[in-house]
Amino acid sequence: MLEDRLIALVEDLRRLPAELPWVEFKKNNYQSQMIGKSVSALANSARLADKEVAYLVWGIEDETHEIVGTDFEVARETVGKDPLEMWLAKMLDPRPHLVFHSLTTGEGKVVVLEIPAASHAPVTFNRQAYIRVGSATTLLSDHRDKEGALWSKIQAFAWERGVSKHFQSTEEVIDLLDADSYFELTKQPKPFETEKMLLRLAEDFLIAPDVGGKWKILNLGAILFAHRLDAFENIDRKAIRVIEYSGKDRINTKRRRIGNKGYASGFEGLLGYINRLLPLNEHIGQAFREERRIYPEIAVRELVANSLIHQDMTIRGSGPMIEIFDDRMEITNPGPSLNDPQRIIDLPPRSRNENLASIMRRMKICEEQGTGIDKTVNAAEIFQLPPPDFRTEGDNMKAILLAPRQFGEMTQAERVRAAYQHAVLKVLANSKMTNSSLCDRLGIARQNAAQASRIIKDALKSGLIRPADPDAPRAGYVPQWA
Repeated sequence: MLEDRLIALVEDLRRLPAELPWVEFKKNNYQSQMIGKSVSALANSARLADKEVAYLVWGIEDETHEIVGTDFEVARETVGKDPLEMWLAKMLDPRPHLVFHSLTTGEGKVVVLEIPAASHAPVTFNRQAYIRVGSATTLLSDHRDKEGALWSKIQAFAWERGVSKHFQSTEEVIDLLDADSYFELTKQPKPFETEKMLLRLAEDFLIAPDVGGKWKILNLGAILFAHRLDAFENIDRKAIRVIEYSGKDRINTKRRRIGNKGYASGFEGLLGYINRLLPLNEHIGQAFREERRIYPEIAVRELVANSLIHQDMTIRGSGPMIEIFDDRMEITNPGPSLNDPQRIIDLPPRSRNENLASIMRRMKICEEQGTGIDKTVNAAEIFQLPPPDFRTEGDNMKAILLAPRQFGEMTQAERVRAAYQHAVLKVLANSKMTNSSLCDRLGIARQNAAQASRIIKDALKSGLIRPADPDAPRAGYVPQWA
């Protein structure tokens, strides 16, 4: 923490009328058990109070808030053979990222412990969760009302509201974030006054007021509108990687590019770069021959946007990746799908990042809620491509677009998947899959309709589809869940 911010923070805390559930003052009481219980209580209380950080401060008198100094030396404190900070890391769960700061003033030394608010579960110390009630630290289990309220707050916590940079001046915010893109993409007039412009950014939770009249850049603002993602240490690994290979495997890399702009401000440039890498295919229209990309642009756009929106931002060191092979395009994002991949077409998407998803839809970067994957699969049908493949691989979600192939070159698994996806699209359109419609989907000539019948038989056997009416075989077929 910059010393200027630490000075401003201490002054802001001293101006508080009294100790609050997320702020506690001490003089020389730095007994390890007390610190552990206080960290648990303050982290949980901060989340209840909608504060992202709690503070335990030594060297300030509790009642008067005067600086009286402390002889607490964090580096010298041990518990058994462990340094205090290592011991706290062992005793706290989930382990918060604790940061001790020391400030020397004319009145004496002040030590500030920054404690992130509970984000995934109540923070426990030695397997017990604590909470602040007034100025007292007590067991959370003794206050069922607060325990229930805390869980509700935790479930609503979002990565987007986390802080990417503290204590930024107005000029620094403007240097770090592409505000022009924000106003252009959201179709808002840009205010002439800088402070009004920043207030607009704050209304969309891109930034927030910090101590000392400065600003905090929130994760949402950084990931969407950073001029350079590598200017933000906690999100630079979320940059989008695009890799083009020679051939059908990963042995020979042809091109590699790491995007360094925010997802929103850099999205159109990213799509342009990807589309320039994709091969062209000759298409014969009614009167002319024309060249078009082998993958539908709507499919590429939606799958790339989905990988940005639905990724698990809490997985560190991993971001979205687009890989282009001779025979396919793979789009991978950290975090498994929150929906069953088999139901990804029909179920409304469940996003871990609701604010990010909402603002990207407002900016028309992706389709309205729940229509993007439908349009992707539908576009694959129109282009008569093999069916897209949606799968969970470990901690990742992967979407695969396959290059054009004739029906005879498709695998049996691809044919069955095409039948299932076709049945889903039909039922979403209040219709049903038939032998005839499947022939059209797969480019099967009418005289070879028996091939479609065999695929339907295999899809029935696999449990993916069922007869729409068991008593009327010609009524068509629907997904098993319909």
